[in-house]
Amino acid sequence: MTSVPAAGGTKPPAAPKSRKSVTGTRRTVAALFLLPALVLLGALVVYPIGYSVVRSFYDQSGDGFAGIDNYKALFTDEGIRTALKNNIIWVVFAPTVATALGLIFAVLTERVRWGTAFKLVVFMPMAISMLAAGIIFRLVYDQDPDKGFANAVWVGVHDTFSQASAFPKAHPGRDSPLEPAGGGAFITKSPVRAGEAVSLPLVGVAPDLMPDGAAAAAKPEPDKVTGTTWQDFTRGKGVGTLNRVDSAELGYAGMKIEAVKDGRVVASATAADDGTFTLPASADGAQLRLPASNFKEPYNGLDWLGPSLVTPAIIGSYIWMWAGFAMVLIAAGLASVPRELLEAARVDGASEWQVFRRVTVPLLAPVLAVVAVTLMINVLKIFDLVFIIAPGSSQDDANVLALELYRKGFSEDQPGIASAISVFLLLLVIPVMWFNVRRLRREVRR
Repeated sequence: MTSVPAAGGTKPPAAPKSRKSVTGTRRTVAALFLLPALVLLGALVVYPIGYSVVRSFYDQSGDGFAGIDNYKALFTDEGIRTALKNNIIWVVFAPTVATALGLIFAVLTERVRWGTAFKLVVFMPMAISMLAAGIIFRLVYDQDPDKGFANAVWVGVHDTFSQASAFPKAHPGRDSPLEPAGGGAFITKSPVRAGEAVSLPLVGVAPDLMPDGAAAAAKPEPDKVTGTTWQDFTRGKGVGTLNRVDSAELGYAGMKIEAVKDGRVVASATAADDGTFTLPASADGAQLRLPASNFKEPYNGLDWLGPSLVTPAIIGSYIWMWAGFAMVLIAAGLASVPRELLEAARVDGASEWQVFRRVTVPLLAPVLAVVAVTLMINVLKIFDLVFIIAPGSSQDDANVLALELYRKGFSEDQPGIASAISVFLLLLVIPVMWFNVRRLRREVRR
């Protein structure tokens, strides 16, 4: 189509020339703005990575070329193999549990009025540094139930169903009529007779742990076996008579006594507040046994930081910190889920569990993937919690690659192996990052 000349034979004014694109005309300016960031990136990321790769091929002194010997140590050194195994446990369980808890919290708090306050409380540990969290959980997992919260709860639940003895240190004294019966029990050296009062003296319990009831000497009763079990100890030198109840001595209230004939219990009794007890005539000719349950050591809880539980215990502290992070991200994704789809599923007769499993979770799959991958990268380089929480006796069992890198590089002065571990960690992180980048690109295309 040809242009029509304007009236009077004059040509129309020419269109202004288009400006060149910013990227075409101002690349130099853009490079100048990017230069500080590129310098920092090179100094803080590229150079350390390159130096670590080069250093990993040299020996301990850094002068001799070691080849792949440092990388062979990754699979032959016992400490590194333990660290690798623990890292696998971390990668499998920590992100999975933290993401699952975040999903549950996000879904449930959406339906309650105080959901915002709950989210704030759950997210609050994210404001605490790894160092502070490690110190907190070192105290939480303390073996002493009077100090460690975990064992205080565990011991409280245990003692609700299985009460510990009040006399764990009690034992027969000098010239006592009792002797060990095996398994922590004590038994009289000779049979007892009806109509006699039996003395069962013990020592070994701290006076401030004894019951308050003063001991009393039992009186003989016809056709019955009576006796007293008490703490045969009086404070002060030269006070009290051995194997005889004195006025200042205390009875073992609640002590269980069994009458045993031919290895069979024929009668039993429990000592009163003053330590006295009475057995029926069937106890005549039997030996009296104080069963081991009287002297059972008090339950002291679980050894949370012992070799078998230290890694799960530290993972628990990590989940406490990062479940809030997962919850906030998932809650943000949940807010963008179309409510029409959820309501349509309910109208079609789906239960709440079916709506959650077949509608909510599939729609949240991209967000769940982001959270899980982020946590995987995070746990691959976990160091602070393991270093602080695990005591020296269990640190080898709780070892992870980042901690082993620190130990090889600083404690054992093996920088070549430490560099090989750092390169190995980088190689483990790259596939996870590559997966995340590909997933993000797919999301952009959609």
